[in-house]
Amino acid sequence: MIYSSQANWGGYIIMGHKNFLAEVLSFWDKLSPGEQEMLIANTVTRHYRQGENVHGGENDCAGVVVVKSGELRTYILSEDGREITLYRLFSGDICILSASCVINRITFDVHIDAEMDSELVIINNEVFAKLAEENVYAENFVLKEAVGRFSDVMWTIEQILFMSMDKRLARFLLDEAARTKSDSIPLTHEQIARYIGSAREVVSRMLRYFVGEGLVEQYRGGVRIVDKKRLRTMVT
Repeated sequence: MIYSSQANWGGYIIMGHKNFLAEVLSFWDKLSPGEQEMLIANTVTRHYRQGENVHGGENDCAGVVVVKSGELRTYILSEDGREITLYRLFSGDICILSASCVINRITFDVHIDAEMDSELVIINNEVFAKLAEENVYAENFVLKEAVGRFSDVMWTIEQILFMSMDKRLARFLLDEAARTKSDSIPLTHEQIARYIGSAREVVSRMLRYFVGEGLVEQYRGGVRIVDKKRLRTMVT
């Protein structure tokens, strides 16, 4: 009975992985049954608590990470230890940069942390790399995902280098409101600063200015947009 129960549970997990991979991998129906089985057999589900590190740099190759639930933050570290957030990942998002061994030309250290308790589906890097070498649809998928993430990185760098702090903060608040479909943004000053590549003191000062201008109001642990129209004029 014990073995039967374990087998049933194992079958349930395998079926869950199959359904999920079929949903998030656009090339799934271009794979042979053997290739599909290979991916399923080399896919695991991992749970990470808020603040836990998922991927730790160029010497780490976590594999291809897919967010099933939760939120991840991808960032780089400067020489003085400053964290610069490149992008965030939400439910259904895929991170190819965590599998630096799949794309050999990735030479910079990318770190990934769980921003909240998260459930991740992770595909073995060696198996995925082999599949990308042998299947043109998988290879195109990797290239498309990589280009998309590098576009996110360039957009972040462009904002840090060329956009004033008030515009960066206004855009961030508007983007968060659009993503969550709520004008209430439950993020601390420290979190906002981390996401936009600034210091908490700078964000606090700018938010006080926004409050004085009637653009937002603050509450414990968050910010609420009051005048979205005027915020939009700041970034156009």
